[in-house]
Order: sequence, then C-alpha cells, then structure tokens
Amino acid sequence: MPFPVTTQGSQQTRPPQKHYGITSPISLAAPKETDCVLTQRLIETLKPFGVFEEEEELQRRILILGKLNNLVKEWIREISESKNLPQSVIENVGGKIFTFGSYRLGVHTKGADIDALCVAPRHVDRSDFFTSFYDKLKLQEEVKDLRAVEEAFVPVIKLCFDGIEIDILFARLALQTIPEDLDLRDDSLLKNLDIRCIRSLNGCRVTDEILHLVPNIDNFRLTLRAIKLWAKRHNIYSNILGFLGGVSWAMLVARTCQLYPNAIASTLVHKFFLVFSKWEWPNPVLLKQPEECNLNLPVWDPRVNPSDRYHLMPIITPAYPQQNSTYNVSVSTRMVMVEEFKQGLAITDEILLSKAEWSKLFEAPNFFQKYKHYIVLLASAPTEKQRLEWVGLVESKIRILVGSLEKNEFITLAHVNPQSFPAPKENPDKEEFRTMWVIGLVFKKTENSENLSVDLTYDIQSFTDTVYRQAINSKMFEVDMKIAAMHVKRRQLHQLLPNHVLQKKKKHSTEGVRLTALNDSSLDLSMDSDNSMSVPSPTSAMKTSPLNSSGSSQGRNSPAPAVTAASVTNTQAPEVPVPQVNSSESSGGTSSESIPQTAAQPAISPPPKPTVSRVVSSTRLVNQPPRPSGNAATKIPNAVVGVKRTSSPHKEESPKKTKTEEDETSEEANCLALSGHDKTETKEQMDAETSTAQPETMQTAACLVASQKTSSTDLSDIPALPANPIPVIKNSIKLRLNR
Repeated sequence: MPFPVTTQGSQQTRPPQKHYGITSPISLAAPKETDCVLTQRLIETLKPFGVFEEEEELQRRILILGKLNNLVKEWIREISESKNLPQSVIENVGGKIFTFGSYRLGVHTKGADIDALCVAPRHVDRSDFFTSFYDKLKLQEEVKDLRAVEEAFVPVIKLCFDGIEIDILFARLALQTIPEDLDLRDDSLLKNLDIRCIRSLNGCRVTDEILHLVPNIDNFRLTLRAIKLWAKRHNIYSNILGFLGGVSWAMLVARTCQLYPNAIASTLVHKFFLVFSKWEWPNPVLLKQPEECNLNLPVWDPRVNPSDRYHLMPIITPAYPQQNSTYNVSVSTRMVMVEEFKQGLAITDEILLSKAEWSKLFEAPNFFQKYKHYIVLLASAPTEKQRLEWVGLVESKIRILVGSLEKNEFITLAHVNPQSFPAPKENPDKEEFRTMWVIGLVFKKTENSENLSVDLTYDIQSFTDTVYRQAINSKMFEVDMKIAAMHVKRRQLHQLLPNHVLQKKKKHSTEGVRLTALNDSSLDLSMDSDNSMSVPSPTSAMKTSPLNSSGSSQGRNSPAPAVTAASVTNTQAPEVPVPQVNSSESSGGTSSESIPQTAAQPAISPPPKPTVSRVVSSTRLVNQPPRPSGNAATKIPNAVVGVKRTSSPHKEESPKKTKTEEDETSEEANCLALSGHDKTETKEQMDAETSTAQPETMQTAACLVASQKTSSTDLSDIPALPANPIPVIKNSIKLRLNR
C-alpha cells in the first residue's frame, strides 16, 4: 500500500497558502531531503505494529459498507411505502450510511471496528430503526452477534458483518429525502432535532471538520498513526480512564499540522511533542473559532459555564455544539501525559540528530517498575457475560477513585494503567471470571514526620460505594459480582501478574501477598496470556450489578478470595529509588519556538487541591475495645488482635440495617483491616525489622476470610434487596510509611 510523502514541490503548485487554525503558523518551512528519509523510516518502523491495513482488507471494508448502505436504502423505501408516501417521494427518498472515528479519519488499524451512522428522512422513527431495521439485519446471513442497546446515552446497534465489527448509530433529519451529496457539517441540519439525533450526528460532524481543518490529509494521517501507536504503547490512550481518546489525539495532531502546514510526518511527530510539552494548560486547544448557531444547545465556554472552568486539559471539538473531549482528565493523568510529552520530545530530538531510531519512541515503558506502591482493583463475576457488564461499569468509575486518591494530602500522583489483566481465581473449582487493574502511587515527601500513617479507606470505600450504588440503581444486581481493592508493593506484583507483563526480572520477595485459600490448597497463578489484554467497555456498561452478596456469613472453612487484602511487612531488600513522574527534564527544551496559546478563551487555573486529611469515622466495631493508635497498633504480636482494624459502618450510615446484618458484620469485619508498613519515594531504605514480619504475615490469612464482603453502600434507599441479607463491610487500607 503506497504512503504518499508530500513535498514542498507539490505545495508550490497551489495558489497562495490557505490559513488554518486560530493563529498564524509557527513555520512555513518546506521539508528537506533528510525529513523525507526520516519519514520513510518512520513508515517502515510502524509497519510491524499492524497500524496499516492491507489493500485487500480495505477493499473488503468498502464492500461491506456498500452492502450496508444498500440495506439502509431498501429499508427506508419499505418504511416509506408502509406509511403511504407518494411514489415520487419513495423513488428519491434516499438514506445513507456515513462513517466516523478512526475509519473515517483513515487511521484505522488491522481488525479495527467501524463506527457508522444511519441517516434517515423525517418520516422514519428511531423506533423503526430498533425494530424493522434490526429485524432486517437479523435476516442477513453475513450478520452475527447482533445486539441493540437502545437505552444507551447514544443508542446503537452492534453487529459483526462478515467478520468486521460495526457500531451503527441513528439520526433522523428534518428532511423529506436524504440526498447522496449531503454534507453533515451544515449546522442548519440540527434545527428541530431530537437530542439523541444531535449526539449521534456529532461524531461524523467532528470527524469531517477535522479533515477539513488540516492542510494536508496524508501527512496528518501518517502523523496520527504514529502518535496513536505511541500513546497506546505508553499506556495513555483511554478516554474513560482520564487519558485521551482517539478524537482527542486526532485534534492535537491536527493542531500541530495547522502550526506547521508544510511539514511532513517525521517533522510533525517531533513538533507535536514540542508544542504539547510546552502547552500552558488549561488553555484550550481549538482548531477553529467557536461559532454560535443560536440553536440554544450547551457549548463549552468557561465564561458562561462555571463547571467548564475546572477542566484541566480542554481540547474542544470543532463542530457545533462545541464540547470538551477531555473532561475526564484529572491532575494525575495530565501530569503523566505532560511527562510523556517531554520524554517524547527528548527521544525525537535524538532521532532528528541520528542518535536514535524511531523504534525507541515506541518502546513500551515498564509501568510495574515505575512505582514502589500500587493499588490493585479486582472485579469478579460468575459468568463471562456478567463479567463484561461488571468490568464495563467498574472501568467507567476508576477515574473517580483516581480523583479521590489524588486529593489525599499525602498522595502526589495516582497513575492507572489502562490495560486490565486476568486475575487468579479464588477457588479453582468454581466458575468465576476475574479482572484487575493496577494504579501506581507516588506519596509526598514530608520532612517533618518520621512515621507517616496514610489511611486510604475512605477513598477506596467511596469508590466501591459509587460502583455498587449505580449497579443497584440500574436494577442489574447479580449475586457474586464483587469488587475489591488492596495495596501491594512493587516486589509483590509478580504474585498477581503474568510473567510476560513484568518485563524486568528481579529476585522477588516471598513475603507480603498470600495467595492461598484457608484450606491451604495452593492457587494456580498461571495466567492465560491470550486474555491479558485490555477489556473493552461495552456500551451496555451501565447495566451492571453490585454488592458482594454471599447471603449468610461465611464459615471459617469457606474458600477466601485470593486477592482482596494484603499484609505488607517491613522486610525488604534495598531498592533503587524511582524518580518522580514529573522530575525528568526534556533534552529538547532549548527550542526557541513560541507556542501560541488560545487567545479566545481565558486561561483557567485549576481549582486548589484540598489539603484536609480524611479520616474514616467508623473505625471500630460495636462493643469492641478501641484500636491502639500510632505504632502501637502495628506491634501487637497476637495476630488475631492485630487484625482488629475494622471500618464497619456507623448506624447513621445504614439506619435500616437489620439485626442479622449487624451480627454478620461484627463476625466478619474483624478480619478486614489491612495494615501495611511502607514508605514513599524516598532514598532511605526500609527498616528491616524481622520481628514484625511474623505477626504481619499471620494477619494475611485472617484478612482474606471476610474480604469477599468487599464494600458497603447505604441500603436505606433501596426498595428491594435480594432474598438473603447483604453484609455491609468496610474494606480498610491503611499504610504506615517509615522514613
């Protein structure tokens, strides 16, 4: 498949250069011969990663979309006849399939799905789309895995057409017929439309605007392929987790193309990192001046909307109604991305100086060597179908946990890895599907305190409560859908993750996370490498279910979850300190180019970070002796006493809790507290106090018993509960950081 490289010669044949973007270009320099050579090398480096689709496969997609387009026209004619429209109208009624997303941008990879939009005239209803068109698709022998998600925020029909996954949205325009040359960028098409139709149209309108706002589409596409691959390799490609999604990366690349309109891909990749490593966030990235269409639709404007002033990394879609595509970005995710921009600039500086190859840019960093402390989230469900729904809901809420953690006064950064992993089963004989995510933590360096106690119970608990509450409200509660969290240190990750994930082989400590059930039968820790890919969030992710309901309290012989709590000891081999995420300086910082910021919108300072320490109010059981505070709590030699660090709910939190629930809570919560002795990113090494290692390790097995009861929620507002009462347990995570 040829990849054209546009040179300045072809640009010179055009009339005077059109102006792109809201500012003048930084440079109009023509590409040099070395730039063309570097671009060709970039193409060769990208090929093994599968970012280019073969011509044969591309033609197959075009053929499939043609069949789908004919089906739409045929279906709309049938609907028109059933509604007794005049024959003259029926003959020209039209109807069309539009594409958007990566396929429309021309940057889709091998095997990628296609985002499509079915546009129909005014006499075709959305209900027709989800009934008669759905039935028509069902009759096609090429169509498999057909499912409709009518209640989604953007309603969609999902299907696999001859091996290609396709998501089809629906928009009904206020037109009698749909012409073949319809331009969806026309704002007048939005008049008198249903809000769901406006949302459905938005994807196509944004994609088409982006393609019309770049100086050279081929250079834009090649650059975007490289940047998307880089972002995925560096684990910063995920809108749902607070990083950037495909359309956001496309807009950043498009803005770079506007600033360097004559540059080719090798230069544009370098300039991309230069521009956005120096960008003064939260100044917004705009591809064109926002236009007001007087349709009274909400648009992004911090001068009018106070909530828009809190967006940390605004990238504004160019089509009306303009929206911020990065509203999920948090302080931590922005910090991680800006640091990656700086690292990318340093590497591309080396590449342009022939000191490195393009392959260095796409080397995947080892996330699991980057931090010393991690939070592991685990979601489990009894069937694969339920796991997909449960994982979708949990994943959509992880950014809430990240936001809560980064507001903790002792935490500098919380970095979630967008890739999820299969988790070992708690009971090999039981059918169960488990998925886990890993969040890296950086703690603040405090000079005044020798021993620092960090309580993450509130942060974890508010997250699990949110997940369970939404699952209950969506009326998709299923027994044995669980979510749990635990703290582990870097040296313990090998007990949870597949070997191929932990690239750097180290001598692992055998202390810390115990992955054995209470009956002493060892768990199979082998992972299926084929399944260790990130789990996509289904559109039906909102339909999920909550609360680990195991009915009555578990007996001592019941198998315990393998991964829900960890007791961390003080015994640790010396470790090389990991640098802070934002500490490295880019070698490309000497450039004198001025990066134009957006003048149209005022710079919005992010809100100040709260510095109030959060303390869990419910830290003891009823009739339980007070828990010793400070170091005293960690040096109790008796393991049974040592684990009595519970976070059972107060009566105010659960006013309607039954006597049965209280009894079960009292019995189970004794084993739930987690006390880890750890430290932050400091150069001092851990105190190797083997005297504390024994009781700490003994706590682990006891902690695992009640960890099946992973979370609590206020049940007073739930009209109907499952037949068996649900024990409400607070899962406690407390760390002691020794200086």
